[in-house]
Amino acid sequence: MVMNKALVAGMTILLSSHAALAQSSDWRKTWDETLAAAKKEGKVVVAGPPDTQVRQALPASFEARYGIKMEYISGRGSDQGAKLRREREAGIYAVDAVLAGSQTMFTVLHREKMLAPLKPELILPEVTGGTNWKRGSLWFPDPEQQYVLRIFNTVREAFMVNTKEVRDGEIRKYSDLLAPKWKGKISFLDPARSGTGSNQVAMIYEQFGEDFVKKLLVDQNPMISRERRQLTDGVLRGSYPISFGAEDGEMERLEAEGHPVKTIYSLEDMPGSISGGNMIGLVDRAPHPNAARVFVNWMASKEGNEIYGRALKMVPARNDIDASSFMPPEIIPKPGVNYFDVFDYNFTVTGKEEIRLRVKELLRR
Repeated sequence: MVMNKALVAGMTILLSSHAALAQSSDWRKTWDETLAAAKKEGKVVVAGPPDTQVRQALPASFEARYGIKMEYISGRGSDQGAKLRREREAGIYAVDAVLAGSQTMFTVLHREKMLAPLKPELILPEVTGGTNWKRGSLWFPDPEQQYVLRIFNTVREAFMVNTKEVRDGEIRKYSDLLAPKWKGKISFLDPARSGTGSNQVAMIYEQFGEDFVKKLLVDQNPMISRERRQLTDGVLRGSYPISFGAEDGEMERLEAEGHPVKTIYSLEDMPGSISGGNMIGLVDRAPHPNAARVFVNWMASKEGNEIYGRALKMVPARNDIDASSFMPPEIIPKPGVNYFDVFDYNFTVTGKEEIRLRVKELLRR
C-alpha cells in the first residue's frame, strides 16, 4: 500500500512536470507562430489618446521591439468611438486595437459590441501570471471579465491652484470652494461633455449631491471650457486660480520650473480618487489580427506597461515596475486608503452618464 502511494505520488509529480513543460512549450509555439504571422501582416492600427509623448513613444518602441509598424491614430476617446461607429456602419474595419478611458470603452465600444474578447489572446506568461499584478490577477473591469483590460491605477488630482491667489490651507474641504471670494475664480473642463470634465464633476456629485454641484457650477459662476490649455493659462495667470481640468503634465512642468502652481490630490472630506487611465480593447474583425494580438500582449508586458506609463504619466498596475522611479509619490495609491474609483464599471455606465446628463440640464448646455 505504501509502495502504491509512493508510486502514485511519483507519477503525479512526473505528470505535473510534463504538463508544465507542455504548457511552456505550447505558449512559446503559439507566440512564435503569432509573431511570424504578424510580421507578414506588416502593421497594427491603434486608436489612442492625442498626448504627444504617447504618440511618439508607442509606435517607435513597438516597431523597435518587433519590427512591426504601428499606425497610430490619435484623438479624444469620444471622437474615436464616434469614428469607429461611423466606419462600422459603412462596413469599414480599419482599426485593430483601442486605448481609451472608461467612458468610451464601457458606454460605446463595449455596449455597442465593437470589441472582441481580449483575454483569450493573452499569451505571454509574464502577462497571464497573476504574481506580476498588484491585484494578484489580470484586471478586467467589464462584467464578462474578457473585453477591457486595465493596466493602470493612479491617484488623480482633485484640482489645481495658483499658490499666490490660494494660500496654503485655505481650502481644506470641498465646501470651502463655495466661499464668496471664489465666485468667478474657478474653472472647469466642460462637465457636460463625456471625458475628464464629466468624470470629475460626477465624482463630486456622487459624494456631495446635486445641490452642492448646482452651487459650485451655477452659483459660483465658474469659467467652463473645452480647452485644457485655456484652463492651464487661467491658473498660471491667476485669473482662474482654481481649476478642475487644467493640463496635469503641463502643471507638473510649470511647478518644477518654480511657477506658483500646485496640484491638490485630496481634501479632508474626500481622500482622493483613482483612475485607470487608458485601458486596452481589441476591435472586433481586426484587419491585422495577429499584429493586434502581439500589440495587446506587449502593452500588458513589463516593457510595454512601463513605456506607456511613463508616456501617459500613469502608475502601472504591475508589481514588477517601480513607479516611484518616474512618478511623484502623491499619485501612487497607498495601501489601506479607500479611494473613489472613477473607472468603476457600474459608476461609468449608470451613475456617471446619468449625472452628466443632469449636469448638462443644470448648465442648460
